[in-house]
Amino acid sequence: CSSDLALLQAVTDHADGFVRFRALTLLTGYSDPRTEDMMELAIASPNDRLREVGYAYFEMNPKPSLAPKMLAALDKEEGEFVRPALVRALAALPADPRIVAVLMRDAMRGLDYFRSTVIEAIGDYKIAAAMPRLVEIAKVEGPLQDDAATAIGKIGDRNQLGVLAQM
Repeated sequence: CSSDLALLQAVTDHADGFVRFRALTLLTGYSDPRTEDMMELAIASPNDRLREVGYAYFEMNPKPSLAPKMLAALDKEEGEFVRPALVRALAALPADPRIVAVLMRDAMRGLDYFRSTVIEAIGDYKIAAAMPRLVEIAKVEGPLQDDAATAIGKIGDRNQLGVLAQM
């Protein structure tokens, strides 16, 4: 389709970073087989908007082979909108024990804003292996307590009802 081609060309060739971002966003609505390749390029881009769209795409279209690359990116990604998209893309791949370990680690470190995103993703993707970490967070008064309680509820482990009742 010519619109797919125009979007692909805009993503790769346009001088304006915002235009590349908008074109990449629009490209997610097409079923062009080249979209996945563009998203892989996007997550390596210096443009934070492109990285955000790329990671959001891989949350909805998980690609386990990208797990090592995304795990490596998590240690250096500081983009306020990019890091949450990256965390959610990783959480969409919970079968990988390395990812679960990293999410549990990041639920306990860094800025509360980023920690909140990790906790929310753990709940949304029902990563039951992280339950002990969520319980630990839920027992501490503060801004993350509600996030942890919500994540515990989303996972739905009836054994943790007592923790929620204590809160």
